[in-house]
Amino acid sequence: MIRLQRPLPERYTGATPGDLAEMIRDARNILGSRLFVLGHHYQRDDVMCWADARGDSFGLSRIAADQHEAEYVVFCGVHFMAESADILTGDHQQVLLPDLNAGCSMADMADVEAVEDAWAELAEVTDVERIVPITYMNSSAALKAFVGRHGGSVCTSSNARAVLTWALGGEGKDRPRGDKVLFVPDQHLGRNTGFELGYRAEEMVLWDPRRPLGGSEEAAIKGARLLLWKGHCSVHQRFRPEHVDAFRQEHPGGIVIVHPECAHEVVEVADQVGSTDAIIRAVAAAPRGSVIGVGTEIHLVNRLDHESPDKTVICLDPLVCPCSTMSRIDPMHLAWILEGLVAGEVRNRITVDEETAHWARVALEQMLATV
Repeated sequence: MIRLQRPLPERYTGATPGDLAEMIRDARNILGSRLFVLGHHYQRDDVMCWADARGDSFGLSRIAADQHEAEYVVFCGVHFMAESADILTGDHQQVLLPDLNAGCSMADMADVEAVEDAWAELAEVTDVERIVPITYMNSSAALKAFVGRHGGSVCTSSNARAVLTWALGGEGKDRPRGDKVLFVPDQHLGRNTGFELGYRAEEMVLWDPRRPLGGSEEAAIKGARLLLWKGHCSVHQRFRPEHVDAFRQEHPGGIVIVHPECAHEVVEVADQVGSTDAIIRAVAAAPRGSVIGVGTEIHLVNRLDHESPDKTVICLDPLVCPCSTMSRIDPMHLAWILEGLVAGEVRNRITVDEETAHWARVALEQMLATV
């Protein structure tokens, strides 16, 4: 998806870190309770230090919705997160994203037009009325709306199991919603959750939107329970079993915790697997003196190490790849956004049209009803 962020004035690009901190501090003081700043867990420290709340994308959006005094919600995250915040916040609130180029490569791997094309292809070979579309939270508002229109649900990395169980039955569910699921955009979360629920590899088919019928035979599509969109997180796909092996060799007795966006062969050899919040809780619960190898974004790993002085928290990937799009939110853009508000100019407002917001909300409400 193409987004255009205009270049910042010299006042910001030429400012020192101290100058930028002073701009941000002064603007926050002037705006007071009219402003609420959200910081995603993967955000860089020189931005996170200004956040009024930190968390994952959906959790932060719900927090923002509870800040009724705040007229301006500045989301230090990426584009789909700001969209979710706009959907959930009140009409009197405006959501701003400091840098419009802060997108999500995973979300961009499943644009709604490509998913609509896939749905039409599937309709030619199987009964789409029995396919439940499920989109990961890391997706555009347009894709969430598509899912809502077609009777599906959003999921997060912490509730994907419950949502798939709702869709396909099992675990006490008498009547499944459908016979198969189209899971977008993260193949790894879908596959890991499928294995967790007991589905076999042959019941999970990868859908490549660049190939006719997703690159599969008609018989494979008809026999599949999970159709997994060929998408991934650019950070979590980097982690490999060799990283886990190297960590265990260097730290015998260490604990390995990875995110379910990692490939299944990594998940298989980890000690614990969980969402960002689950990783944070697992580090907090680990015994004093533990050495913990974590497979997730480096800014969070470093923050966990800094905030856990009685433990050692290490990134499993020695090349410590950050979320490059999240890192586009920096003090320069934050200062520019806040000083604009002080001057009465709302910059980089993120809005979702009413119809899209309605159907996206339907999909989000289905998730909440399920879990």
